[in-house]
Amino acid sequence: MNIAMIGSGYVGLVSGACFAEFGTHVTCVDIDEQKIAALERGEIPIYEPGLDSLVARNVEAGRLRFTTDLEGAIRENLVIFVTVGTPQDPHGRADLRYVFDVAETIARNLDTYKVVVIKSTVPVGTGDRVEALIREKVGPDVPFSVASNPEFLREGAAIEDFMRPDRVVIGTEDEQARAILEDLYRPLYLIETPILRTRRRTAELIKYASNAFLAVKITYINEMADLCERVGADVHHVAKGMGLDRRIGPKFLHPGPGYGGSCFPKDTRAVLATAEEHGARLEIVEAAVRVNDARPARMVEKIRRALGGELAGKTVALLGLSFKPNTDDVRESAALKIAALLAEAGARVRAFDPAAMETARAAGFAGECCESEYEAAEGADVLVIATEWNQFRNLDLARLEGLLRQPLLVDLRNVYEPEDMAARGFRYVAVGR
Repeated sequence: MNIAMIGSGYVGLVSGACFAEFGTHVTCVDIDEQKIAALERGEIPIYEPGLDSLVARNVEAGRLRFTTDLEGAIRENLVIFVTVGTPQDPHGRADLRYVFDVAETIARNLDTYKVVVIKSTVPVGTGDRVEALIREKVGPDVPFSVASNPEFLREGAAIEDFMRPDRVVIGTEDEQARAILEDLYRPLYLIETPILRTRRRTAELIKYASNAFLAVKITYINEMADLCERVGADVHHVAKGMGLDRRIGPKFLHPGPGYGGSCFPKDTRAVLATAEEHGARLEIVEAAVRVNDARPARMVEKIRRALGGELAGKTVALLGLSFKPNTDDVRESAALKIAALLAEAGARVRAFDPAAMETARAAGFAGECCESEYEAAEGADVLVIATEWNQFRNLDLARLEGLLRQPLLVDLRNVYEPEDMAARGFRYVAVGR
């Protein structure tokens, strides 16, 4: 089977490379000529562990290629995946202009039956609008199908998520399209991956409902962490006690500075906009968004208190700028928001991140960029862990003590144990402990 990924960003590139690994012939398309030229040279534009070797292996095998020829890719492939961005507009809704631009181009180049699969995260009813747009352009006699196949890829673990997913969701009212997509995902049958077959609108909502629920779960444990600090409880034990209940589970019960990235902030606001458009209110999701938006300021206040109530003139060594480890993505990063608030309060910010220094600069980070965690700590009044990269889990504390003006660590990711840090002579401030 020959398929095309229209949009060679995070979702399109990872999905295309993984489908090629399954033995499918994949064409990844993008209008960005520089990106395609870089991919043809073997240069991967995103930081994702294992993706460079996966792409190289399948390019060499002849199963994966890159092109800017969108029209040719539409004509030459049976299944056309739409994986373009759906950024947030000024009103919190998903901006679908790129989805509809692709649909227009598909309509102009339909010559035989195609399955148009929307993998981008889109509001409920987008598939209906895409189908209507194409049908209006091609008339009643040209056959095609439109399906929804949402992605559930975590940055930093995307290849494993694709190869061993919790589930695959196929949304379509068309039996031919369903059969083709099931055949495309057949390699996953060997590991007994659940395949959920549903209607298109339901599939579109599953993605939003999933991300909104996880955002609520993160926000909930963050509020419990605040309560723990007030009453003298340990949020790690609270989370463990909750997570051992199989109805709740342990995942996403990790307190910290709030959720970020390309999905949760955008998707929670988009599902709220969808609910409002249809006369419904999602009050729990509204509360989660409100609490999460306020979270970076709460973390800055924690740093301020640790420094005796004053930030102006202080030097803060900030470890981590990406929104999570194993990615260079700084979109909606709590760490980047904390850095901006610290600078606004008059603090000098010296930062280090193993992968996100360039993306942070491009996103407007105006602090000092350091070559290592130890360079960042030199002469700083406090060391702050904002992103839990593995290399921050085993810091040379004796070396840091000699570099810092005072042995003060504010751990916004609860990487270390309070008792251990106290024994090492550090004043240690965590979240909810």
